[in-house]
Amino acid sequence: MKKVFCFGELLLRFSPALQQEWIVTQSMPVHIGGAELNVAKALAKWNIPVAYCSSIPNNYISTEILASLENEKIATGAVLLQGERIGTYTLPMGADLKNAGVIYDRAYSAFSFLKPGMINWEEILKGYDWFHFSAISPALNENVVAVCDEALVVASKMGLTISVDLNYRAKLWQYGKNPVEIMPSLSKYCHVIMGNIWSANKLLGTALNPKLNGPCEKEFYIEQAKLLSHEIFDTYPNCKYVANTYRFTEEDEIDYYATITTREQHEVSLAYHTNSTIDKVGSGDCFMAGLIYADLQGFDKKQQINFAASAAFGKLQEVGDSTKQTVATIQSRYKI
Repeated sequence: MKKVFCFGELLLRFSPALQQEWIVTQSMPVHIGGAELNVAKALAKWNIPVAYCSSIPNNYISTEILASLENEKIATGAVLLQGERIGTYTLPMGADLKNAGVIYDRAYSAFSFLKPGMINWEEILKGYDWFHFSAISPALNENVVAVCDEALVVASKMGLTISVDLNYRAKLWQYGKNPVEIMPSLSKYCHVIMGNIWSANKLLGTALNPKLNGPCEKEFYIEQAKLLSHEIFDTYPNCKYVANTYRFTEEDEIDYYATITTREQHEVSLAYHTNSTIDKVGSGDCFMAGLIYADLQGFDKKQQINFAASAAFGKLQEVGDSTKQTVATIQSRYKI
C-alpha cells in the first residue's frame, strides 16, 4: 500500500467559550492540530500508512502529543525535537479560521526556527510515495520557505507525488514577503494543487474575474474554476489536476460544493447544504485528505471529488480540528 508523508507545523488550538464563560469555569478545550497534521489524522483513520514531520520542543507535553499521534497510527519518527515552544492559535468553537477573531501565537515556535540542513530529507522520505504540505508553513518566515524548498527538491527527485493546499491566512504573512513572491516557486514541484479561485489569486497571482468580488451564479463559479485550472496547467507543467472548493456562509447556513479539473476533464461534486455548523476548522484539510485517499484508492475523478467534498462537508458537524468520519460514512452521502 502506498504511503503518505505530511510536513507542517503542529499547533495547539485554544477554543474558549466566550462571554467570559472560560474565565468563570477556569477551563478551555485544547485541540492538537495544524493543517498537515489534520490531513495525516484523517488518512490514518482511513487506514492509509502516513508519517508526519514537524518540530516541537523536547519536553513532557511533546512526549504526550507524540504518544497520542502514534496511538492514532501516525508515524512520528521524523519529528524534530528542538526549540522552546509549540505554536498556538485561539479560536472559539464554530468560528472560521478566515475570521478576523482568530489569534495566532506562532512567533518563536520550534517550527519557526527550522533551517535548511536540519532535516535529512533523503533519509526520512525513503519508502514514501506522496508528500503533502500547505501554504501555512511558508507563511512563517524565509528560513521555513527554504526548508520547504529543500524538501520539495528531494521529494521530486525521489519521484513522490507532491500536493499543496493553497490555504491563505493574511495574518500569517508578516515577514515582508507577499505570498506571490514565495508560493509560485514552491508550487512548480506540485502534481496536485488544491484551493479556490480566490486563494490561488492571492498565493499564485492567477487571474481573478472582477465579477467574483460579488455574488455569482453557481455555473459561473464552476466555469471560473475550469479557467483557473488551465491557467495553472499552463504555468506549472508538473500539475496533473486542480481541485477547487466553494463554501458560502450566510449566518448559520452553509452551501458547499467542489470541482476537480484535469487537462481533459472537469467534474463537479454534489452540492451540500446545512442550517447549522458545529466547527468549521479543518474542513479544507479533510477535503485534502479525501482527495489523497481517493487518488490512492484509484477512484475515478467523479468519485474522487464526491468523496473529498462529502468528507469536508461532514467535518463541519464535528468538534475539533480533525475528522473522525469513517470511509463508509463519507461515501453514504453521495452513494445511492
